[in-house]
Amino acid sequence: MTDNKNDKGKDEELYKAYLMNSKQDFKESHALSEEEQRKIINVGRNTARNTTIMVSLAILLLIMPVMTLMTYMYYGFGGKANKLIDVVGKTLYVTEPNISLEEMEIESDIGLFSMHILFDTYKRIGQEDYKAENVDVYFGLDTPSQPKRISFLEKFPPKGYGDEFLKESQKMFHPEAEVPYHMNDEWSILQQLPDGTVAEAYISLSELMKSDDLNNLFPKEIEIRWLAVDTGLEAKQVDGEGVPITPIGYPAQIDTTTWSPFNGRDQTNEEVFMDILSLLEKNEQTAEMVSTAKSLEIKERRNYLKDNGINIYGAVITGPTPELRKLEQVKEIRALKVGEVKLWNWK
Repeated sequence: MTDNKNDKGKDEELYKAYLMNSKQDFKESHALSEEEQRKIINVGRNTARNTTIMVSLAILLLIMPVMTLMTYMYYGFGGKANKLIDVVGKTLYVTEPNISLEEMEIESDIGLFSMHILFDTYKRIGQEDYKAENVDVYFGLDTPSQPKRISFLEKFPPKGYGDEFLKESQKMFHPEAEVPYHMNDEWSILQQLPDGTVAEAYISLSELMKSDDLNNLFPKEIEIRWLAVDTGLEAKQVDGEGVPITPIGYPAQIDTTTWSPFNGRDQTNEEVFMDILSLLEKNEQTAEMVSTAKSLEIKERRNYLKDNGINIYGAVITGPTPELRKLEQVKEIRALKVGEVKLWNWK
């Protein structure tokens, strides 16, 4: 019996020895060099990185359509995009003399939480409309940025602010405002232009007038395009903080195109003008960004008009150059500034 125990003990020791040898042999046969271990670690790291990138891309691909859809919903809900387009267009009608739009050509490009409003403006010279500018207004949600403008005019519009901007941009002047250029120089320009041309001219009156009375100043060969309205600030030409103001006014003629706010269907141009000011007062940040001058003071000017009525201090006119020369003899005209000039297109 003792022998059996001894035999059993020897067997266990042999088995343990066998296991130890096998384990040692396994370690030696499966041992990895430092370089091999580094490669395995790098493969694992790259696999993890690639997996993270793929997961991130998948998430982005899922999120982008959702965010784009949310943007379309933001601008579409309640007609926000159409409202912004309406504010931009009407701002130009009342702050840019002799400028019109083709509403059917206004485009909106909606991006990620943003929208571009793209359109062309037109200026009447003689009896034809010429492209004036290509305008791109960017909105981050409903906050506008400075519009990008490409001018097609021969006389490029001025840029900047302050006294120099005021001097260059103002072409019509209140009876109490100083005219910063010599009248003889502008009449001389008209005299030197060929008879076979048509021109645009900015007229400043010696006194405030009603729009109906203004029609009697000009011969029938001259067309009145835009009326500059006295709003109580034009004598100083700046707001209370000294920032230059832009003239505001409205088209003198009925625009028969259906999309124009001044189409004459239900209201006079004066009534449409006052309605537009009411709209701009509620959206003054957008209006000031779109207009060339950065102070509109809509509320103050609108209140002045309600108390004092609409009186005209200037106008934009166009017609054959020989007819414009005759205006030098009209005593009610205190100043004239020549605008764009084109070859004869008068019918």
